[in-house]
Amino acid sequence: MKPEKISRILIIRLSSLGDVLLTTPLIRALKKHYPDAAIDFFVREEYADAVKFNPNINVVYALPRSDKNKFIVKILKGNNYDFIVDLQNNIRSRLIINSLNKPTYSFKKPTWDKYLLVRFKINRYKEIKSIAERYCESIPGLKLDKNGLELHLPHNSVSGLQQGKNYIGLCPGSRHFTKRWPSDYFIELGNDLVQKGYELLILGGADDKQICELISSQVQGSVNLCSDNDLIKTASEIKQCKLVICNDSGLMHVAAAVGVPIVTIFGSSVREFGFSPYGVANLILENKSLSCRPCSHIGRNNCPKKHFRCMKEITPQIVSDNVIKFLSEI
Repeated sequence: MKPEKISRILIIRLSSLGDVLLTTPLIRALKKHYPDAAIDFFVREEYADAVKFNPNINVVYALPRSDKNKFIVKILKGNNYDFIVDLQNNIRSRLIINSLNKPTYSFKKPTWDKYLLVRFKINRYKEIKSIAERYCESIPGLKLDKNGLELHLPHNSVSGLQQGKNYIGLCPGSRHFTKRWPSDYFIELGNDLVQKGYELLILGGADDKQICELISSQVQGSVNLCSDNDLIKTASEIKQCKLVICNDSGLMHVAAAVGVPIVTIFGSSVREFGFSPYGVANLILENKSLSCRPCSHIGRNNCPKKHFRCMKEITPQIVSDNVIKFLSEI
C-alpha cells in the first residue's frame, strides 16, 4: 500500500469487547502510515469505552442497539471518507458500506477453515496468527509494529486499590459454558494463592455477578470488584495486578491491553482461531490430549460429550503450579 493523500478513514467493528480491542494494533499502523488522516471508528454503544480515549482515533460513533443505522449512516455520509475498513464483515456492516459507497477493505473471515476444524478436526491453518494480525492483512502492504493491544484510560481514572500490593486478578466469567473453568476450581485456586501470600481480586461484568459473588464468598480475604460492565473501572483495577488468571474472554484481552501478564485456561478454545493473548507475557493452559477439541469456534452452552474433560482435567493444582512458575519467570 503506497502512501497517498488520505484525509479520512472509517473503521467498522461493532462488537464484541475482545474483537474491538484486537483492532487497536491496526489503528496504530494506519495512523503511522497516514499521520495526517482522521480515523473514525464505528462500534456498538456498549463497547465504545474500549476505543473512546484512543489518541489515534478522531471520532467514535457509538451505535445503540435500538438504532437501525439510518441516523448514523446519514452522519457518516457527510464525512466523505477516502476508504472504509470493515473488520466486522457481516450483513449489518455491509449494509452500511453499501450506503456509503466508498472503497472498502474487508476482513476475510476464515469461515471454511473454522468449520473444518470444528466439524471434522481437519486443521488447514498453516500457522497460528492473532486476529490482530489477520485484521492487518485486510489492507495490502500495511505492517504492524511489535507492540500489543491498547486500552487508553482517562487521566482521572483511579482503581482505589493500594499501590504495590501482591494483587492477582481472577476473571471467572465467559459468555459460553465451555469456555468457563469451573467455579469450584477457581475457589480452590484462590484459597491456595491466598495462603501463598497473594491478594485476590475477583473481576467481571454484569453477566458474571453470580459467579463472582460465589467465588468471593468462599475465598477468604478476596475482594469482589465485579461491576455493571464499567470497563474503565475494571481496566484500572486489572492494571494494578501482577497477574490475571482468566478464561478465554473479553477481560483476557483487557488485561493484555493494559499490559498485565496473563494465565488463561482454554477449554473448547484453540489457538488456531486467533484469540490468544496478544503482545503481552502469557501462558495458555489447555488439555491437548482430547480429540474432541475444538467443539465450537465461539463456545457452547454445554459439553457435547457430557464429560467436560477439556476443563475438568486442568485441576486447580495444575494451574497453581503453573502460576507460581510463571510468576517467577516474568
